[in-house]
Amino acid sequence: MNLYHLRYFVTLAHLEHYTKAADVLAITQPSLSHAISSLEEELGVKLFEKNGRNVSLTKYGKTFLVDVEETLNRLDSSVNGLQLAGKGEGQIDVAFLRTLGVDFVPKIIRSFLTANEGKQINFNLFCDKVLTGDILNGLKEKKYDIGFCSKFDDEPLIEFIPVAKQDLVVIVPPRHPLAEKSEIHLEETLPYKQIIFKKRSGLRQIIDQLFKSIGQYPDVAFEIDEDQVAAGFVANDFGICIAPDIPILHSLDLKILPLVSPSWQRNFYMAMLKDVYHPPVVEAFKKFVIEKTSEEIFYKTN
Repeated sequence: MNLYHLRYFVTLAHLEHYTKAADVLAITQPSLSHAISSLEEELGVKLFEKNGRNVSLTKYGKTFLVDVEETLNRLDSSVNGLQLAGKGEGQIDVAFLRTLGVDFVPKIIRSFLTANEGKQINFNLFCDKVLTGDILNGLKEKKYDIGFCSKFDDEPLIEFIPVAKQDLVVIVPPRHPLAEKSEIHLEETLPYKQIIFKKRSGLRQIIDQLFKSIGQYPDVAFEIDEDQVAAGFVANDFGICIAPDIPILHSLDLKILPLVSPSWQRNFYMAMLKDVYHPPVVEAFKKFVIEKTSEEIFYKTN
């Protein structure tokens, strides 16, 4: 059994006539008859039966046709996808932190598609409940081609390329004692309960380092996964939080205080597996992101 025999079978099944099928397949009728006979012999059942000058599928042939067409369609789709990838087209699987989905990711993807207008390029996006740890694991499991996330220092298999940054601020409820201030030093947050990010978040490493630098650690009220959720808890007076300055903060009932000491910016990175093959379309996108972010067109997020 080979792919040619399976394709011959499908063509004959639809045309129900050996001469017509042979003409479509550009082979001789004896060659087609031999292929079908070989297929039937290997399977041990008859696939066709005579119907006047035509042929029709047997019960077994009808069942086999459904499976063969499904298999060939899946194979053809996979082959087409690989051929597109080899030509610098195809699908790019991208995972990103939700905070980057407001502006940075859609802007860089739109710019890349505009620059490659006419090419068949599709982005498969992953951002639902995705943290930096999830993204890096997905890269190592080859679920994603590229991730946009924070940086973990203990990831030797991952290449991290800086692409965007955000300032860190302290957010407090509007009637909190710290709300009277116009800026804040980290030591001033210590008397108050705080909401911090879970260890899977890239932010947690940054914030832990900040407190380590002053030799003290806050009283933790809650550990939260995402920036937006943390902001919601602060707005409802569950504690204060060191967080990136993201757009949603400005739409909530919060006071946003610049963190002046120790000063810190949250950096975001394009993450990819090192020393593995990436198809041309992925390499093209990587190069594009590096070029655009080096121009600082997309570099500062809001």
